Amino acid sequence: MDINIETAQGKTPVAILHPHGRIDGSNYQVLINEGNRLYEAGNRHLLIDLADVSFLSSAGLVALHSLVLIMSGQKVDEQQDGWHALAAIEHEAEAGPQPFVKLLNPQPKVTNTLQMAGMDAFFEIFSETAAAIASFKS
Repeated sequence: MDINIETAQGKTPVAILHPHGRIDGSNYQVLINEGNRLYEAGNRHLLIDLADVSFLSSAGLVALHSLVLIMSGQKVDEQQDGWHALAAIEHEAEAGPQPFVKLLNPQPKVTNTLQMAGMDAFFEIFSETAAAIASFKS
């Protein structure tokens, strides 16, 4: 998986991640590491463009959840197993979309994975970049 990063200015600065390829157990930590690096650099809002992501595994779901924790200022427990994280996602999704990380243009297969995991309730999902950037509040 390759990741391109850019920034945009809306009501607040937004970092935009553009991962390419599959997000699975072989590379999900790369996404988490980028989130940590962005947070340490002062970013607090993250848009993940999934247009070029062909597959999202359960490890990819864990990475997305970890990015929310990171952007909300929480520590990610690297020893936490994936099932615990997926259970936390289900519980947190009941509260509705969180404001720190939003998704853009997931492919149908990725959308299906998000829906099966209940994460479509946890993330706002956009089809237009400008609308996604404008949705972040300072």
